[in-house]
Amino acid sequence: MNETRLYTRVESPIGELLLVGDGHALHGLHMQEGRTAVSVDPAWRPADKPFADVSEQLAEYFAGSRLDFDVPLAMTGTPFQRRVWDALREIPYGETATYGELAQRLGRPSASRAVGLANGRNPIAVIVPCHRVIGSDGSLTGYGGGLERKGYLLNLEAARGVRRSPATAARGPGS
Repeated sequence: MNETRLYTRVESPIGELLLVGDGHALHGLHMQEGRTAVSVDPAWRPADKPFADVSEQLAEYFAGSRLDFDVPLAMTGTPFQRRVWDALREIPYGETATYGELAQRLGRPSASRAVGLANGRNPIAVIVPCHRVIGSDGSLTGYGGGLERKGYLLNLEAARGVRRSPATAARGPGS
């Protein structure tokens, strides 16, 4: 079945976000000013109303008043990618994990590179918080929206006063 894709554009503190869905679930949230910008498919239809709830939740998140998202998601990927994306959603707001820690959690301790590749293919940025994954030394590494956006999101969450992992806390404010 080939459902029509709908889309809308949302302005945010990290630039324009492209939301893509089917009217029931979100299929993509793409930062349009990073290296992973997505072109609108000519078959997609513009529609704001189906994205009203996710747009509101994103505004609340960026305002610092939302810690978790309650948005139906439809993510297409391999079974391993979906396991990684599920693990990303388990990283609490204001905390971080390393690629190695995620690999351990998935029972694949030697798969940190595979975790990194799956993380990089996350189709729903921000809501599926791939920005919460950092290097083993606490550094900001690889982010499709650019490291400045990753730092912004981590600092936004840290400013809320929610607990942070030692690696995030070691970077300090403004990193």
